[in-house]
Amino acid sequence: MSTRVFDNAAFDRDSAAPDQTFHQASHKLQMQSAQLKPLQGAGQHNGLPRRAAASDGSSLRESTQELFETSEAQIRYRAYSRLQAAAVAMGESLAIPEIVAIGGQSDGKSSLLEAFLGFRFNVREVEMGTRRPLIVQMVHDPTAQEPRCRLQEEESNEYGPPIVPETAVADAIQRRTEEHLRKMGNIAVSSKPIVMRAEYAYCPNLTIIDTPGFILKAKTGELDNTPDEIMSMVKAQASPPHRMILFLQQSSVEWASALWLRVVQEVDPYFQRTVIVASKFDNRLKEFAERWEVDKYLSATGYLPPNVRPFFVALPKDRAIQSSAEWRRSMAEVDAAVFKHLRDGIKGGFDEERFASRIGFSNLKKFLEEELSRRYREAAPATLALLQERCDAVSAELMAAEIRLKAAEDVGALRRVAMKYADTVARQVLLLLQGSAEPDPMQHGLTTDEERATSRAPQWPGLNSAALQPVHHESKLFGGAAFERCLEEFHIAVNSTRFPASMSSDRLRNIMYAYKGKHLTGGPTKAAEDVARQAAKEALGPLLDAACIRLSFILRRLYDIAADRAAATMGSKENLHPYIAFHAALRSSHQAFINRLEEQARGMLRTHLEAATSQFAMNMYVHVSDPGDPEESMQPADCSDGDLVEDDGMVACEQLDNSAEVLNDRLKAVHLASAAGPGRFEDNTPSRRATKSRRVALQQNSERLRPAGAGNGASEGGNSVGSSYDDVISAAESLFRKIRCAVATQYAPATLKSTFLDPMTDRLALEVSLDLFARTDADFGSMFSAAGAVAALAAKRDMLARRVEGLIKCKNEFQELAKCL
Repeated sequence: MSTRVFDNAAFDRDSAAPDQTFHQASHKLQMQSAQLKPLQGAGQHNGLPRRAAASDGSSLRESTQELFETSEAQIRYRAYSRLQAAAVAMGESLAIPEIVAIGGQSDGKSSLLEAFLGFRFNVREVEMGTRRPLIVQMVHDPTAQEPRCRLQEEESNEYGPPIVPETAVADAIQRRTEEHLRKMGNIAVSSKPIVMRAEYAYCPNLTIIDTPGFILKAKTGELDNTPDEIMSMVKAQASPPHRMILFLQQSSVEWASALWLRVVQEVDPYFQRTVIVASKFDNRLKEFAERWEVDKYLSATGYLPPNVRPFFVALPKDRAIQSSAEWRRSMAEVDAAVFKHLRDGIKGGFDEERFASRIGFSNLKKFLEEELSRRYREAAPATLALLQERCDAVSAELMAAEIRLKAAEDVGALRRVAMKYADTVARQVLLLLQGSAEPDPMQHGLTTDEERATSRAPQWPGLNSAALQPVHHESKLFGGAAFERCLEEFHIAVNSTRFPASMSSDRLRNIMYAYKGKHLTGGPTKAAEDVARQAAKEALGPLLDAACIRLSFILRRLYDIAADRAAATMGSKENLHPYIAFHAALRSSHQAFINRLEEQARGMLRTHLEAATSQFAMNMYVHVSDPGDPEESMQPADCSDGDLVEDDGMVACEQLDNSAEVLNDRLKAVHLASAAGPGRFEDNTPSRRATKSRRVALQQNSERLRPAGAGNGASEGGNSVGSSYDDVISAAESLFRKIRCAVATQYAPATLKSTFLDPMTDRLALEVSLDLFARTDADFGSMFSAAGAVAALAAKRDMLARRVEGLIKCKNEFQELAKCL
C-alpha cells in the first residue's frame, strides 16, 4: 500500500480535462439514472442529479453504451467491481482500501454515507445517532434497481435476508444496536461493529465505516467515560494503514478552532491518507460577500498542511424526501445551487480554477473513486497473493474437516486408536510401579503426611499417626516407591498396636465363667484364646482396612501420571485429546479395577485374620515364642518391634524361631486347603517333613514355652478352677502378640502385594479393555461424538467446501481480470 500524500493539484488538473479513463467512466456510471442496459428511448429523462463541478456547469449525461464503448473499459470496470466483491466476501481478511468517516457529533457523517449509497436510510437525531461502528459494504450491481440491504449476523459471517423497503434499514440498525447495548449492560456505545452489505445500481464499489461522533461530555444517565470510549473506538477503526480517513467538520467552525483535527494527526500525522471535508457548506456561504473572503476561506492557508486541500460539501436538508430518485436529484440541485451562489451571489465570484474541483458532493465522490481505484491497483498483487493464501488455508480446513468426519464415522478406526492409547496408559502404569525416574517427583509425588491428608483414611485407627513415621516419610514418592513406604508404615502401625483396653474385667469374667461351666478341663486356656481372638479382630481388623484404602489410593493416582506420559509420547491424533467422554470412561475403568482389587484385598486379609485366630492356629501358637512388646525387656531370641529397619528401609522382625516357621507354614496350608476345596489339601509343611527327632524336639520346646494355665488337659483340670484372672489376661496378651507378629510380618504384606501388584501387572490392560471396548458400535461411538455431532461435522464440511469453491473461483477470475488494472 502506497503512503504518498494525496496529489490534490494533479486531481484539479485532471478534472479540468475530460477523458474516457476507467475512473471517469466509473464516476459517470454512478451519476446516471438510466439502468445499466440499453436505453429504451433516445430522449428518455433519467431523473438523476446533474454534475456541477465543471466550470461551464453543463450536464454530463451519457448513455451506458458511451460509458462502456470499449471492451477494455468494460473489463477494467469488471475487475474493479470483482476486487471489491472479494473484499466483501472475505470480510477483514483482505486489506482492501476502505474509508472511515470520523468527526464530531452531528457533523454530517451519516448524511454523507447516504449520499454515497444513493438512498436515505440512516437515523439522524439531535443527540448521538450512531452508537456502534457501521461498516457499509457497497457493491455496484447494475441489476439492482432497488437497494438490497442485508445485515450480517452478530455471531457469524452469514448475512440475513434483504431488508425491504430500504426505509426500514434505520429501524433494523437501531433495534440491533439497542439489543446489543442492553445485553452489554446498558452501555452508551459499543466498539463491536454492525456490518451491512448494500447492493445497488447507483452506488459505487467501496466500503465506508460510519463511526460515532466525538463528544465533549456524556449526557445525563450515561457513564462519564463515554467520550473517552468513543475516542478509543474511532482511533481503532482509523488506525489500519489500508483505510482512508474521511474527516468531517462543519464549515461554520473555523479551521483554527477545529477540536477533533488532533485525533486525525494522532493516527495519520502527515495526512497521507486523510481527506478533510467541510460539511454543511451552504450554511457558511451566507457569511461571504466578496471574492477575497471566499478564496481565503477555501484556501485554509496557515491552518492545514500545504499538501492538504479540503472539500466543501452541502447536502439536502429536506427530511420529507422519501424516494431514492428524489434524494439523488436533490443532491444535484444542491450542488448546482452552491455554484450558482458562488458565481452570482458573491461579488467577483470565486477562483474557479483553484477551487471548483473541491466544491460539491459529486467532486468529492469522483476524487474518492479515483483515489480508491489507484489504491486498488497498487494493492492488486498483494491481494492476489492473499487470496491464494486464503484458498490454501480454507482448503486445509476442509481437509481437516473431512478427516474428522471420516474418523467420527469410522468406529473401527476409533477402536484401534483408542485401544492403542489405553494400552499405552496401562504400560505406563506398570513402569511407574516398577520404578521410573522420568516423572518429576515434585509434581507427582506426595510425602507421608500429604498422602494421609488426601486419602480416604488419613489416620491409622487407634494409634497416634503423627508418631508413626516410616523411613523417607518426608520424601515425595509415587508409584511402587510409595506402595513400599506405605507397607512399611503399616508394619510399624501393626507392631505399635497393644492389647485392647476395651477388654474389661466384666467382659473377661463372663467368658471365664461361661467356659468354666462348659469345659471341665482347659477352661482358662479356652477363655484366653477367645479373648485373644476377639482382641486381634478388634485391633488389627481396622488397620488392615486402612492399609487397603491407602494402597488403593496410591494406585489410583498413577492413572493421571500415566495419562500425562502417554499424551507426551503419542502424537496429537493418537492421544485422542479432544474426546473428553472417552478419557473419562478410561479413567473410570482404571478406578473401577483398582476398587475391585481393594475389595478383594480386604476380603483376603479378613480371611487371613480368621485363619490366624482359628482354633488350629491357637493350637499351633504353643510352638511359637512370645515376641513381647518394645517397652519390655527382650530376650535375644525374641521378635522385637524395636528392631526397626533393614538395609532397604523395611521394618520387620529380625527372626522367628523354628516353631514360628512351622506355624506360618501350617497356617498357609490351612488357607490353601480352604481355597482348594475338600480332598485337595496335602499337609507338606516343614514340621511334617522334619525327622522324628526334630519333631520330638519341637514338642519339648512347645511344652517349655506353654504359658501358665495353658497345660495339657490333665494338669489344667486341677488348676482351672483356681486359675486367676491375671493368668488368663497374661495368656491372652501373649497370644495377641503372637497373632500380631504373624499378621504384621508374614500374611498381610504378602497378601497386599499379591492382591494389588500382581493383578496390576497381569490383568490391568485386559480388564480395562473388556470394560471399555466390549460395547456395541453405537455405545462406543457415543464416547467420541455427542448426539448430532456427525451431522454438525458434515454441515461444517459442506460449508467449507462451498467456501473453497467460491474462493478458488474468485481467485481465478481476479487473476485474469487484474491484468487490466
